[in-house]
Amino acid sequence: MKQIFIKKGQAVVQEVPVPQISKDEILVEVSYSCLSVGTEMSSVRSTGVPIWKRALKQPEQVKAVFELLSSKGLDQTLKIIETQKEKSYPTGYSVSGIVKEVGSDVVDIKIGDSVACAGANYAYHAEYIRVPRNLCVPVSGEMDKKAASSVTLGAIALQGVRRANPTLGETFVVVGLGILGQLTVQLLKINGCQVIGIDLDPSRIKLAEKDGMDVGIDSHEDSTVLVNRLTNGYGADGVIITAASPSDEIISTSFQMCRKKGRVVLVGDIGLNLNREDFYKKEIDFLISTSYGPGRYNKKYEEDGLDYPIEYVRWTENRNMQAYLRLIEQGKIHLDHLISSVYDVDDAEIAYSSIQKSDPRPLMVLIKYNQADESFTHKITTQFSPQKVTGKIRMGIIGVGSFVTGTHLPNLAGLSSDFEISALASRSGSNLKDLASLYKTNYITTNEDDIINDPNIDAVIIATRHDSHADLAYRALVAGKHVLLEKPIGITTGEVQKIQDLVDSRNNALPILLTGYNRRFSPFAKRIKNILNNKTAPFIMNYRMNAGYVPEDHWVHGKEGGGRNIGEACHIYDLFIYFADCNKFTVQATSIETDNLAYKKNDNFISTVKFENGCVCNLIYTSQGNSSYPKESAEIFSDNKIIELTDYRSLIVHGASTYNYKTKHQQKGWQDELMVFSNAIKSGEWPISWVDQRTSFDISIQTENMIHNS
Repeated sequence: MKQIFIKKGQAVVQEVPVPQISKDEILVEVSYSCLSVGTEMSSVRSTGVPIWKRALKQPEQVKAVFELLSSKGLDQTLKIIETQKEKSYPTGYSVSGIVKEVGSDVVDIKIGDSVACAGANYAYHAEYIRVPRNLCVPVSGEMDKKAASSVTLGAIALQGVRRANPTLGETFVVVGLGILGQLTVQLLKINGCQVIGIDLDPSRIKLAEKDGMDVGIDSHEDSTVLVNRLTNGYGADGVIITAASPSDEIISTSFQMCRKKGRVVLVGDIGLNLNREDFYKKEIDFLISTSYGPGRYNKKYEEDGLDYPIEYVRWTENRNMQAYLRLIEQGKIHLDHLISSVYDVDDAEIAYSSIQKSDPRPLMVLIKYNQADESFTHKITTQFSPQKVTGKIRMGIIGVGSFVTGTHLPNLAGLSSDFEISALASRSGSNLKDLASLYKTNYITTNEDDIINDPNIDAVIIATRHDSHADLAYRALVAGKHVLLEKPIGITTGEVQKIQDLVDSRNNALPILLTGYNRRFSPFAKRIKNILNNKTAPFIMNYRMNAGYVPEDHWVHGKEGGGRNIGEACHIYDLFIYFADCNKFTVQATSIETDNLAYKKNDNFISTVKFENGCVCNLIYTSQGNSSYPKESAEIFSDNKIIELTDYRSLIVHGASTYNYKTKHQQKGWQDELMVFSNAIKSGEWPISWVDQRTSFDISIQTENMIHNS
């Protein structure tokens, strides 16, 4: 399918796979997408700036680069920067179209329905999009799809008006008469308000006057004096700011235009250096309008489909979208004169050029999509398709997120004598084209079955979200693929038991399955293991994971992640097993008790594992630490020696200093893990026995049960 991307300040059309939907999403064949001039220009300008200049303007990015250098070294950091430099950014957030597929959990939308969709991460300028149910609303069959494609802009304007809470007969000032300002004017007139509009462009004032705006002010005029005169000296009841400017003058003037106890609502993006004198004496309310309405930026609402009850939240973002479309259908919102141009998707470069160079700049531009062929594909073959080189392992990667792009892909490229990156798969597909070009892959796909069933793929890396790990690993193993499975193996015992049954039925005659417990392959862990191999008595170990805070709405805490104990602490349980060289254990675990819902039991706990051979290992896992302290540190007490490990950068052995070891950058064993995986495929020997892999999972499950029952 064709999709528009922004790359180095230019709009480009690329062929990418059609996205794959989940059970609570729909697949939409797009008819029109709405190109919002202000939002789109912002992304064009930002990507047109060289990456080093962008970094200088954002000091946190400079800090991030130094952290990458420290943790990954120069070669990998340069590869990551190269990836970012060549990155194409998907764009768009408002479309109309026809439903082509429906997820199993969606019950009130069916194939063939007309819909309008919103969402900066979903409603792209593309021939097909995947959208969660709460970001999609039905469209009447009689409604013009061009008008319906403006649904996001309409919901934003409507939410701004709702925040202002206008009443019949009040006077409002709209600052900035771009497309959001034009819609705001119409909505205020529907509410029976007198409307004054301010803009630099006289043509925009004339457009708004056609839609009933009472007075237009060229912003070069003294708007405060004029508004005061037009309101009999009282000032406006409220001001809605839909302008975009870094100037602080706009907010200052808006306060000055208000009457006492008036209100100012910010919809646009302006400078916010507030002057207390502008609003304090008048006791003015300053309100922020967050995009489409309640539910916006709430993952549980937008992605998980949890609605707010109408009796408690009358107007959610979805209900705002519905209300806006209803106003269009009733003829109360007029758009024809606001749509400047309609361009075919193949003319995207011309469309974007028009919003940059035209004078006056257009208010709203639409992109049209023509689907001549009813079929579509989730797989695209690239022009590279290198020939199979004898001895190389042909890799397919399922799940191409930030960890894979920042770690596995650069490491695989650095081991090109062992691996060929043959195929990439992700559910959305929008990030795959650039990576395919950079790493010369054979094909990209949004359907993992393409990789699992490909006879030319020898092995797969599975790096999807946690709840799909066990199923994908099972299917890949059955298909004869070697599997490097990012931790955890699964998040429920039932999921993992399916793999257990497969192992039992095949009498271990399976392809290699290696869970990504990379730490045991690091040079630090190997040195520690060498010391402990000669122990004369059981050791005691204390491991501290200063894990850092993860917000409550992050996916790792939800049904896809299983929580941080199962999702991350399993790394450390594997180290315990590796060092103790034992898989018979008992567990005692407890967690913090607090009424503060910001902290969860399964990211603030202690788990003590005692092995059958007498070794005792203790994990302190917390999200309440500080980033200035090492993320991971450990002490092992064994045979009159104290082994200190600090963040996989330093190993100090008190009592055997010949084992001391330091590195310039962090070495957690990610590249070592790939080398071990390669050697295992060639030898047929599993690097970690299935019993040990299963044991680390069992420890995490027992720990999880105990901390929730403690």
